[in-house]
Amino acid sequence: MTVKGRIHSIETLGTVDGPGLRYVIFTQGCLLRCQFCHNPDTWKMSGGKEMTVAEIIEDIKDFQPYFESSNGGVTVSGGEPLLQAEFLLELFTELKKLGIHTCIDTSGGCFSRSPRFMKTLDALLEVTDLILYDLKQIDDEKHKKLTGVSNSHILDMARYLDEKQVPIWVRHVLVPGGSDDDQLLQRLSDFIATLSNVQKIDVLPYHELGVYKWSELGLDYPLQGVKPPTEDRVKNAEDILNRRKTIPLN
Repeated sequence: MTVKGRIHSIETLGTVDGPGLRYVIFTQGCLLRCQFCHNPDTWKMSGGKEMTVAEIIEDIKDFQPYFESSNGGVTVSGGEPLLQAEFLLELFTELKKLGIHTCIDTSGGCFSRSPRFMKTLDALLEVTDLILYDLKQIDDEKHKKLTGVSNSHILDMARYLDEKQVPIWVRHVLVPGGSDDDQLLQRLSDFIATLSNVQKIDVLPYHELGVYKWSELGLDYPLQGVKPPTEDRVKNAEDILNRRKTIPLN
């Protein structure tokens, strides 16, 4: 075990990032600059702490009884974990030897069809049980405004995971004045319906819990004054994305 990961933080016994109780590793570094990001302190590639797979595995072993009693496991989130795909491959390979469920929480923001990336990704998918896949905005221009990058490669990765039949849970952050738009939600729903590997769709209401981090980093918060969506708007989004409600497209 030789590859080191750059780790922002670790949460033990998490309950929202995959099934059961989860050991959640937040990696350092991200290419996106989401306006609603609650972890902007993970953006820099040079931050965090270097850790070996052996160090992390040794810590994880203490939590195996919790995983076994709750059908839980280990989730790697970020930042963008696929920026450290070789580290994930080594980590997940060791976790599978221990019979531990593995999950990646990714936006697909660094996906490319380059031979080197695809070779590592294909090997990683062989030892990955589940992917939490963030689809932030279906409209490309609005995606660029919301995250700073196009969504074309992100949608491409969603289609690739479908081709590979890798189970995914789709995650969508609902932002009033941004992604909380019936027409956009319907277009996203239509795209998700083309994928045969979706096990679950989660609507994550926008929140303001990370605003203080922007201030601490000396960054201007772009969604200043935007409030979380109402329960009715969250249910509306859940109904559209889960095909319980259809909106005619203009």
